[in-house]
Amino acid sequence: MNVHARSAFLFPLAALAAAACAAPLAAQSATAVLARLDATSNSFRSATAQVERVTHTAIINENLIETGHMRMLRSKGSVQLYIEFTKPDAKSYAVRDRKAEVYFPKIQTVQEYDFGKQKGLVEQFILLGFGTSGKELAKSYSVKYGGEDSAGAQKASRLELTPKSDKTREYFVRVELWINAEGRTVRQKFYQPSGDTTTVTYTNLVWNPALTPGALSLKLPAGVKREYPQR
Repeated sequence: MNVHARSAFLFPLAALAAAACAAPLAAQSATAVLARLDATSNSFRSATAQVERVTHTAIINENLIETGHMRMLRSKGSVQLYIEFTKPDAKSYAVRDRKAEVYFPKIQTVQEYDFGKQKGLVEQFILLGFGTSGKELAKSYSVKYGGEDSAGAQKASRLELTPKSDKTREYFVRVELWINAEGRTVRQKFYQPSGDTTTVTYTNLVWNPALTPGALSLKLPAGVKREYPQR
């Protein structure tokens, strides 16, 4: 799968030099937000939420706004993600282990992708802000406190992240997270090298609901066509 195809599933900072008098405050604030993530990461098992995804295409300066809902489950070292968009066009994503499936009900077609050796990177983006501890973030990203902000009607603290890994920067050069007072992510914004961005906002977020793996699988009618775009 190429960079653009992989980044579609991810609802997946070199910190700038600051004045000496401002640096301690930023460091303390970032540390406090990361501590919130530490407090919630070990207990995270699952989540459900309403989702709005805004995909901005820089070259034509247009936004695609999609709405739907998501379910996420982490168990026994693996991560499952299910997202169903209902507007403007219906489509569903199911990600598990090394495989991602995208179902287009209007044309009764499922496209299947294999992440291969990128499985770990994909899971990193899926869990970004959902079960990822502050300590893990600080290992993989340069972290800068972006101030108190809001994601829609939700109050949150914004973190600006720059990947330390060259491989990660092939997909996203910067990521922003909006973390609420409970240490839960209510918005993510991913910046691609092309200048395109993807912003995902979570509302009606439920932490650790009872979910089974079957609840995160595609429900497909008989006779659906299956395609393998990577082949």
